[in-house]
Amino acid sequence: MAPIEWKPQYSVGDPAVDHEHRELVDLVNTAAAAILDRRPTADVDRCLGDLMRAISAHFAHEEKQMHRAAYDELGPHKADHERLLDSLRDIMDGTQDTPTAADRLTAVLEAWFTDHFRTHDARLHRQLGPHEH
Repeated sequence: MAPIEWKPQYSVGDPAVDHEHRELVDLVNTAAAAILDRRPTADVDRCLGDLMRAISAHFAHEEKQMHRAAYDELGPHKADHERLLDSLRDIMDGTQDTPTAADRLTAVLEAWFTDHFRTHDARLHRQLGPHEH
């Protein structure tokens, strides 16, 4: 399993948002490494919990911004967030299958990052313009 590497196409053009997205990528890689290294279940659970909390907090903040701006694509954007959270929950439920869980974690999140950052987030942050994040 190769770690997810930051790619230029992930950038949404807002340095603060890109920084948060890079942190999420790092958390995915940390969780996948914990699974592959066969660290104790408590360590793997902590890494996955950290990832879930960070993603949930990022989504909540982003959704709050969309509400404030009366963003016209809030529904589809939020639905895409929910799809990722559901996928992550499914992965967390299957961590006993070590190599498969790590591969699935990185594959699912990398595919989601590639599509979501390029489409939903790029459009959102273009429309919001410079803003506090």
